[in-house]
Amino acid sequence: MTRAASSLPSTAVVLAAALVAGCAAAPSRVDPLEPMNRVFYEVHTAVDDAVLRPAIQAYIDVVPAPIRTSISNVFNNVEDLISAVNDLLQGDFDRFGDDMGRVILNTGFGVGGLFDLASMIGIERGNQDFGLTFGKWGFEQGPYLFVPLFGPTTVRDGAGWAARIMVGPVGFIPDVPVRNTLYGAGAVDVRAQLVSAGKLVDTAALDRYLFIRNAYLQRRRYLVYDGKPPPEKEEE
Repeated sequence: MTRAASSLPSTAVVLAAALVAGCAAAPSRVDPLEPMNRVFYEVHTAVDDAVLRPAIQAYIDVVPAPIRTSISNVFNNVEDLISAVNDLLQGDFDRFGDDMGRVILNTGFGVGGLFDLASMIGIERGNQDFGLTFGKWGFEQGPYLFVPLFGPTTVRDGAGWAARIMVGPVGFIPDVPVRNTLYGAGAVDVRAQLVSAGKLVDTAALDRYLFIRNAYLQRRRYLVYDGKPPPEKEEE
């Protein structure tokens, strides 16, 4: 029997226990859907442990680090372009100049983005996205959500990801197999970069769900307010 198959009964017990525990807990202002989110988190963890994490570890073991870095650089170069678009939407022209400078330098002289020359000379990445833009425009973040195989998000950030997919250059590739391959390669790259973060959560958190939720929300709040968030409302 495979590991995935043998884990099904125990997974079902864990999911049931998570749902019962979540229903018994008081609802959170930022996470009113916590019972459902905890179930989805357990589903995500079961699939990740049985399938995704071993596959990603094999990728890390087989593919040399310089090649993995170059792959990450190419995807980061695309994200720098998305960041530049959001800089314009936010009216931040200084950051727009940095992000577009990164794209032009890394694309033109970094072999299509394989080499991150911009970082080598000290041009920092903007890392702006549509979820942050919506936040700076004044949209509320909405309830916290945990989406299996995707991870933590909010209603606002989820809408931002939908916008990102619609305007991203990969979405305009007419060849469906090529487009899906690039989406898959991007997902593998992101997951590989999160391996060390996953180990930190495993060792540091008593309640991994709460640890991930609080870390995600605090970071997004920090980014929306450019590092100067106002005092948060007290939890009832």
